[in-house]
Amino acid sequence: MARPKVLATRPLFPAAQQILNASCEVDYWTQPERISKEELFRRIADKEGLVCLLTEKVNEELLAAAPKLRIAANVAVGYDNITVADCTKRAVAATNTPGVLDETTADFAWTLLMAVARRLSEGEALARSGEWKGWDLDQLVGADVWGKTLGLVGLGRIGRAMARRAAGFQMKVVYYDAVRAPLDIERGYHAEYRDLNALLSEADFVSLHVPLLPETRGLLNAKTFSQMKPTSFLINTARGQVVDEAALVEALESKKIAGAALDVYEKEPLINPGLKRPNVVLAPHIASGSLETRTKMSCMAAENVVALFKGRRPPNILNPEVLKAS
Repeated sequence: MARPKVLATRPLFPAAQQILNASCEVDYWTQPERISKEELFRRIADKEGLVCLLTEKVNEELLAAAPKLRIAANVAVGYDNITVADCTKRAVAATNTPGVLDETTADFAWTLLMAVARRLSEGEALARSGEWKGWDLDQLVGADVWGKTLGLVGLGRIGRAMARRAAGFQMKVVYYDAVRAPLDIERGYHAEYRDLNALLSEADFVSLHVPLLPETRGLLNAKTFSQMKPTSFLINTARGQVVDEAALVEALESKKIAGAALDVYEKEPLINPGLKRPNVVLAPHIASGSLETRTKMSCMAAENVVALFKGRRPPNILNPEVLKAS
């Protein structure tokens, strides 16, 4: 019996390759540059499975080029690159990798928070420049983190991981979410609910942990930045499009906020030149980028694919109705 053909748009990690290779005939894209749209469409034509990244759009156009496709497995928890409705219409299962990257992403959000508060990027640049003249009283003084107020926009798994870490800094935690958390969750995480405007006006650090949805696109904009304190900092490890970058640049230039630390961007991988300033920490979308976590993500995507081809329900299926139809 022929094994199902699968295209993986990156080589993946060895553990994930082992899972896939045991059951499938896998075509790995191994070139250093990203797979082009034309090459993706050419290779997907005879494939039954796809393991993809956020950089590949799984929509009607791709699905039309892949008549045999049965599953698209995203190596990410977010899946704004996948039009799930299009997949469902063509009876293609769509999956993601939730749960395994929460703690790692929260760790990195804290890395960014600490870095921007204590001006780490500026300090490292000075230390490397050869121009540092030694200790001085007011040299690169930053902001304390301990005892401040952390505002979490989103109290899902990553937001809750942030709240746990805040306890170690004796921070007050306030949060906003489209759906208010149950009282026992608020008490357990010592988090107080605020509407968005109240959170922005109160928080010293605003950290974003929401998915990209129509209602969250541009959530941070000229109006909302005007609500923030001039001493406050924005941290974004969610999705770049949650922030209106032009409005963020204006808020930084006009000193409506003190700084920002970003791992994601509105037109990734392009970065607005106005963000390349001393009081902004910039990272290249690596919040989940530990070897352990990225390996787990890759393995989860591989397991989703193998499960479908073995007649089982993929553990992280986004559109389970396609299984009933098949």
